[in-house]
Amino acid sequence: MSVRVHPTACVEEGCVIGDGTSIWDHVHIRYGSHLGEQCIVGGKTYIAYEVHIGNRCKINASVYICNGVTLEDGVMISAGAIFTNDRFPRAATADLTELRSSEPDEFTEQTIVRCGATIGAGAIIGSDLTIGRWAMVGMGTIVTKSVPDFHLVLGTPARSIGAVCRCGQVLCMFSESDKAVESRACKACGRSYLQEGQRIIENAQSQEYPKLRNRN
Repeated sequence: MSVRVHPTACVEEGCVIGDGTSIWDHVHIRYGSHLGEQCIVGGKTYIAYEVHIGNRCKINASVYICNGVTLEDGVMISAGAIFTNDRFPRAATADLTELRSSEPDEFTEQTIVRCGATIGAGAIIGSDLTIGRWAMVGMGTIVTKSVPDFHLVLGTPARSIGAVCRCGQVLCMFSESDKAVESRACKACGRSYLQEGQRIIENAQSQEYPKLRNRN
């Protein structure tokens, strides 16, 4: 395998691009960023300096990933998603005599998207939070606090409405009566979980599982 970079893309010096990764038209990747193996970066996406992206991540078109963001392996970022890293941004100093620097400072906050998670199209992700393993953020959602593993979140601001399987299918919908421990099995692939209230625990025996039986 080899790295594929479209002629119109701008990859600055000091970037590390993993084997098998494809970077499409008019992408801009700033210095010091690290992209793992077998990733896809869609057209017109901007990746700021010193962003770390794991292996086999898929980043669709027109995504904005700012400094301070880390994507673990297998993360999906859908078209038009936006990350942020400053809760109280200003363009200029308080006396308006000069621009504030865009370099990281004490106000720059970190965000991590854990392995397997999906960020839906047009979602906006706040700063200083964690998107959990295999979580799914619905399209157009505004995320202002961390999302637990396997949770499906929707709305403005985001709220957890259910859980999803590793394969992406809905595992269950949450209700106010969710208190007892219940077993959950994915109807699409058969992986099994325990639900404790709104906490989803993966059955260790189902973490490595054959290909999907049927997603239809």
